[in-house]
Amino acid sequence: MNRVTGIGGIFFKADNPERLYTWYEKHLGLKGKPGEGVMFRWPDPDGGVKSGITVFSIFPRDTKYFEPGRADFMINFTVDDLDGLLSALRAEGVEVDPRREEYEYGKFAWIKDPEGNRIELWQPGPGR
Repeated sequence: MNRVTGIGGIFFKADNPERLYTWYEKHLGLKGKPGEGVMFRWPDPDGGVKSGITVFSIFPRDTKYFEPGRADFMINFTVDDLDGLLSALRAEGVEVDPRREEYEYGKFAWIKDPEGNRIELWQPGPGR
């Protein structure tokens, strides 16, 4: 079973997300906005029709989305088989958040590393 297949997103907290998005656009050309982020699209490395995205997203400092993690950032990794990976991680003693979310664009789950950093796992929906 493949475990992680790519980086689905990089998320971090900021005191003023709008101002920071403006800075990133002006200086690095990254056009994004709160609630949407910046989406980097990439092709299937094997030349197939499957493609993916990596999201760069800035959250308000007081967001609860990263909880119970302690860090001001969270990385989202893409996976092919979320259920299989979660079963394997549980068996290996990794802390798995019981909360799950599912949308048309995919399924989400969260784990913690040994230092308490929250990690988001995303199995993209069909056709993504």
